Amino acid sequence: MSIEFRSAVFAVVVALLPGCTTDAALAPQQAGAAAGCEAAIAYSTADKGLSVLALKDGKVVCENYTNGGGANKGHEIWSGTKSFTGVMAAIAVKDGMLTLDEKVADTITEWKSDPQKSQVTIRQLLSLSSGIGNLGQPGGRAPSYAAAIATDFTAAPGEKFQYGPQSFQVFGELIQRKLKARGVALDSRGFVKTRILDPLGMVWTDWRRTPEGDAIMAQGSSFTAREWIKFGEFIRKGGVTESGEQLVDPKAFRELFVGTKANPAYGVSFWLPRPTPAPDVLTASIDLTRHSAELPQDMVVAGGAGNQRMYVVPSCELTVVRQAEFDPMSAPAGGGRGPRTWSDFAFINAMLSAYCD
Repeated sequence: MSIEFRSAVFAVVVALLPGCTTDAALAPQQAGAAAGCEAAIAYSTADKGLSVLALKDGKVVCENYTNGGGANKGHEIWSGTKSFTGVMAAIAVKDGMLTLDEKVADTITEWKSDPQKSQVTIRQLLSLSSGIGNLGQPGGRAPSYAAAIATDFTAAPGEKFQYGPQSFQVFGELIQRKLKARGVALDSRGFVKTRILDPLGMVWTDWRRTPEGDAIMAQGSSFTAREWIKFGEFIRKGGVTESGEQLVDPKAFRELFVGTKANPAYGVSFWLPRPTPAPDVLTASIDLTRHSAELPQDMVVAGGAGNQRMYVVPSCELTVVRQAEFDPMSAPAGGGRGPRTWSDFAFINAMLSAYCD
């Protein structure tokens, strides 16, 4: 979509938003950016939004906190947590701990005797195409590592996209076993902290564990918008820190953002703006898939329940975080998300109209 078309659309949107005006004294480009920022904030606020933060080439261009949110208030990012696992894998490749196409059963030996589980690769595990079933639990609670490993398969590896927490919990145990084999006394959460967060100068508000004591890799982490966006900037820069340190294997990192045959709109723990035939409720709710032709093709998204979002658009030098209120116990049973009001496209298109030249 051209910048002219986006600007025209959001001139109309802004005009319809109460109290959302631009300063006539601003240059046209500045006025357009202000309008896009205000439109995104208004849209987020109307749907339980707590925070909106956008960086253009590392500089704050749009920031707002509403509905009780605040710059120093951390909020759970829910399944936004999952995207840390892909980066964990790319770091582990650089360290020589694993490859994306090695068999999970080489480490999770409980799977060796199963004809399907024994064939699953790490890439399939983290792209949610392994075949592992989605074991629904109250409030979306993640299973223990042992329960995840024991989950039955409902499809052959590579055949079907199935969204759920099991794959990421299995990966948490896989990383721990890899570390233990090297004599490293870290669990999966400790690996995230020492190999990702600490180098990025990033601090969590919380990172929950299961009742069994396992770090939750499928969800469970909480960050302020200002902390979470540091991870997005790291993604935007290709896995390189502010000091110029390459934390990841570059090839493995690039492969995190390649979709699968089972679901082209999902890579290795990241959502992608791609058309997809995957008959999945959550995939359908990420409406970027329906607007893929209108979006930058290098956009990647980390997303969580309650429409927690981090959008990264390297070609626009843009990183955007949005957080919102969410109570998992109020969500419909059976994994449903209730009536759909949020549109990723409407929100991010406001930002693109403002900051993507």
